[in-house]
Amino acid sequence: MSATRAEIAVVAVAELFRGDGEIVASPMGLVPQLGAKLARLTFEPDLLMSDGEAYLVTPDGEVEGWQPFRKMLDTIVPHGRRHVVMGANQVDRYGNQNISAIGDHARPKKQLLGVRGAPGNTVNHRTSYWVPRHSTRIFVDTVDVVSGVGYDNAAKAGPSAEKYHDVHRVVTNLGVFGFDTPDHSMRAVSLHPGVTREEVIAATAFELDFSDVATTREPTDEELRLIREVLDPKSRRDKEVPA
Repeated sequence: MSATRAEIAVVAVAELFRGDGEIVASPMGLVPQLGAKLARLTFEPDLLMSDGEAYLVTPDGEVEGWQPFRKMLDTIVPHGRRHVVMGANQVDRYGNQNISAIGDHARPKKQLLGVRGAPGNTVNHRTSYWVPRHSTRIFVDTVDVVSGVGYDNAAKAGPSAEKYHDVHRVVTNLGVFGFDTPDHSMRAVSLHPGVTREEVIAATAFELDFSDVATTREPTDEELRLIREVLDPKSRRDKEVPA
């Protein structure tokens, strides 16, 4: 079966959780939720799925545990037992993320969510980002406001800030990007099938490392069945990532 770009993105997000084991997955947004649920149903059965408020749930929504928010902040977040997948209105070459405001902070052109929990996420446990529309408006040379902390700013803060800092991957409608380079600048890990290097370069405001880029794997037949028949039978994913 041939996969759509949205389905490839779902699998790419699922792969973010490979090897995580028994930790809390906190996927924010439709495609991240589908990816985390797919990982739980296939290669990471020990993932703990959160409803975002107070419960741990199975992929079909059945409650399997109680997760008081204060207890999560005390015992899970500070000790790296969580992998959150957030959005990003801006992200730069070192993984700094902005969800707060666009423009000068004293008088922004556009007010967004605010920094929310992004600083704590990025200095306490593994954090990845999901960007449904890769463009130069989002992949910028320097973010206007640092919400999620990137590798350069974590280094400036010293060893205590770097101890748990782990910005893992950025998944977009074009590919998967990471920071495992000598200076922790962004590199292309894989491009989705049919996406060209030139297309990614045109949609990114800074230089990317393409030295070891692969092709994002396509879903297996069983993964496609789960996505189409179990997790998202109404094809909401295609509205977020058009074919």
